[in-house]
Amino acid sequence: MSSEASQPAKSPVRVVVLGGGTAGWMTAAGIARLLPDLASVQLVESEEIGIVGVGEATLPHIRGFVEKLGIDEAAFMKATHATFKLGIDFRDFGRIGESYIHPFGSFGEEVGGVGFHHYWLELARHGMARDLGDYSLAVAAAKANRFRPPSQDDSLASTYGYAYQFDATLFGPFMREFGLGIGIERHEGRVVTVERDGASGDVTALVLADGRRIEGDLFIDCSGFRSILLGQELDVPWEDWTHWLPCDRAAAMPCTHATDDIRPYTTATAMPAGWRWQIPLQHRMGNGYVFSSAHISEEQACDAIRASAEGTPLADPRILKFRPGRRAQSWSHNVIGVGLASGFLEPLESTSIYLAQMAITYLIELFPERGAIDPRDRDEFNRLVDMEYDRVRDFLILHYNATTRDDSEFWNHVRTMRLPDSLEGKLELWRKAGRIEKYSDGLFYDASWIAVYVGQGLLPEAHDPRAAMIAPDALARATERLRMAVTGEVAAMPGHRDFLRAEAARLAEAA
Repeated sequence: MSSEASQPAKSPVRVVVLGGGTAGWMTAAGIARLLPDLASVQLVESEEIGIVGVGEATLPHIRGFVEKLGIDEAAFMKATHATFKLGIDFRDFGRIGESYIHPFGSFGEEVGGVGFHHYWLELARHGMARDLGDYSLAVAAAKANRFRPPSQDDSLASTYGYAYQFDATLFGPFMREFGLGIGIERHEGRVVTVERDGASGDVTALVLADGRRIEGDLFIDCSGFRSILLGQELDVPWEDWTHWLPCDRAAAMPCTHATDDIRPYTTATAMPAGWRWQIPLQHRMGNGYVFSSAHISEEQACDAIRASAEGTPLADPRILKFRPGRRAQSWSHNVIGVGLASGFLEPLESTSIYLAQMAITYLIELFPERGAIDPRDRDEFNRLVDMEYDRVRDFLILHYNATTRDDSEFWNHVRTMRLPDSLEGKLELWRKAGRIEKYSDGLFYDASWIAVYVGQGLLPEAHDPRAAMIAPDALARATERLRMAVTGEVAAMPGHRDFLRAEAARLAEAA
């Protein structure tokens, strides 16, 4: 008998996911689909508790996740009333009356090792620059309410990406149905007791209200802000970031569409005590006011969203409460927090689902074979998750701090507050030389930071001197050719609503 044949069969790691909704079912489905031979997955959720979702805008990374799971994009979009998203339109952040779009794509292209924004800054120095967004296909298409998927070659038509805007109250059930179809075992019930090993402190089982015991080797805490396992049971500390991100409430209110157009982007408009969102779905418009309760009351926030929302309200405003920050560790003992149980950052840049997806991705890469957790893998997971949260935190703070607004106590506070050292370093690099901090892992690369810096009027003192090696007139002609090419590409695109209708018709024919 060979040595391989004599080896005992590896038992799958028993994974127990606590909590349904978006984070829970994404986690369960990701592990079950991508690690089918290494893990068995059970999920515990209670219909009594419900989910937080009010209408989610996402980042392009969600597309890769949907594709890896083998989910048909058109079917997913139909089930969640989804629309396409090319970026986020920020209004009144730098100063009232100004706006810019943070695109899911690039601005121009690098030439001779010099980033396009340096050439744009050189043109601006001579008073010859057009709006930076004119050189982004994603920005131009968004402004024109047009959409088609990017090409798969190296042409101009490949220089952007897209995400989705969907109804989060439908996404969780969609993922539940998908998860059940690939063999995830679901338990309905409320957890009343958490059993732990007396020696190691590891969680061994969840006891439900009806007495059932759900045993496992690895427990994923997707119980939302309650964080039943990571926060309550293991008492992992919460790092509060309210001093940097003071918004701690949201008033959410769905409305009908005010026009026949459906915008392929999310809108974020600065308000006296925070900002309000508009998320266009196929069947309605999501609206909400993210605000600081230290600067405005809940009643005033509800009145403000009623007064500013487009379309006819479909429900009264609903108040959501939250605390920005993260757990000191997202993986402790044999418990891993995903989603709100791990941390929360306000949805200014649509990062909520990304942060859950990011944790799932790192968990799959560092998954403990046979349930034996290597402390080095746990430490690496925590390092990567902390890095992601910290970088997103800095990017969100930038939107508030890079402003000249002094029209309210809220804006005076965020404009003058002390910043994290990590953000101060990034700002110094930009101010002095127009450079973006380079990193290979994480979210928000050059184009994202440039969009906010330039869009909110924070121009650097200097830029790459190589950009001045081209005569201003020649540089202006080259950038104008690019702008015209962008205009031509956009003109050839169908309207966003027309594209959605065509996709729906294609899906109906295939059924």
